[in-house]
Amino acid sequence: MNSVERMFVPAQEAEDRLSSTRTWESSATLWASSEEQILTCCRVVDETHDVKSFEFRVGDGSPVRFEPGQFMTVSANVQGQLVQRCYTISSPPTRPYLLSITVKRVPGGTVSNWLHDNMKPGMQLRAYGPSGSFTPTSAPAAKSLYLSAGSGVTPLMSMTRASIDLGLDRDVVFVHSARTPADIVFRKELERLVALSPRLRTFFLCEGIGDESNWPGPTGRLSLQLLSEWVPDYIEREVFTCGPAGYMSAVRTLLREGGHDPVRYHQESFDFSADAAAAKQAEPATPKSDASQETFTVKLSRSAKTFTMSASETVLAAAKKAGVAIPSSCSQGICGTCKTKILEGEVDMKHNGGIRDREIQKGFRLLCCSRPMSDLVLER
Repeated sequence: MNSVERMFVPAQEAEDRLSSTRTWESSATLWASSEEQILTCCRVVDETHDVKSFEFRVGDGSPVRFEPGQFMTVSANVQGQLVQRCYTISSPPTRPYLLSITVKRVPGGTVSNWLHDNMKPGMQLRAYGPSGSFTPTSAPAAKSLYLSAGSGVTPLMSMTRASIDLGLDRDVVFVHSARTPADIVFRKELERLVALSPRLRTFFLCEGIGDESNWPGPTGRLSLQLLSEWVPDYIEREVFTCGPAGYMSAVRTLLREGGHDPVRYHQESFDFSADAAAAKQAEPATPKSDASQETFTVKLSRSAKTFTMSASETVLAAAKKAGVAIPSSCSQGICGTCKTKILEGEVDMKHNGGIRDREIQKGFRLLCCSRPMSDLVLER
């Protein structure tokens, strides 16, 4: 039997390289999240019966840098209407010449179903650059636990692919939940990656066995008992979770009951309606004041366009009213698509995790959740 000789960098160096922004900042060309480019489809891969990966070349084919776990906002013309959606980049930044998104067909999914029915090699799609803080650089850790369900596997797959492409032997436990064995996205690839990385362990949990009568794994839903059996040291691990809203809510509850520190829990969600409702419910009512009736002037430095707005409006909403096109998706301070540098002036921003502290320190703000406190000059 042939053996495979494995060579890995030391563990500490492994953590430093995966979790360091320097690794990704030096890897390829920057594609700003506010910049729109054309994607050309190169390949469509059937992952499961209702999940496909779409691989794209960006612009003139130049390599693109991003961090594993980030997403991009794509724009599709569906029945004459321009619709934007956020999709995690499932390919790793270590393969910067092709970007892939892995999309599940869902009932009523406007863009997801359009992609499944129409996107073919040679077709083009417009998209805004990579964004998001659901990455290893946001929480460096010696040991990680990846928890995913359904197509929520994609950001964690990007992280896993990246670490192995870098030749790292990271201590990662990857637990993925699916309806049936046939619904496990990237099942064969994950099995292959485990063979390449001794400290990567994977566990699959299915609600039912479907057509696979010889399924060797457990069935049901993730429980604290099962997690404790698979990952006895889960309390010590940095947890990254992605999946449907119900799944992530159950996981948060499970981990809290098991004593896991919420500070070490990170999740990605594009279920904007649920997050928006929660944010609105949590926000205390404030009486209107004379200050909210103030008006300010907003100037765009690149186009020299200007518009006026009231202090009670968000900058994004006012820009749209004035006919100024600014990329956006969630409008709730979650996705980061509308991130813009404020060159002059001040805003009051109340975001929901769509921007990092280091970006704020550099002068960036999310326009969808920022209200002016003075006249503004935006880098647009």
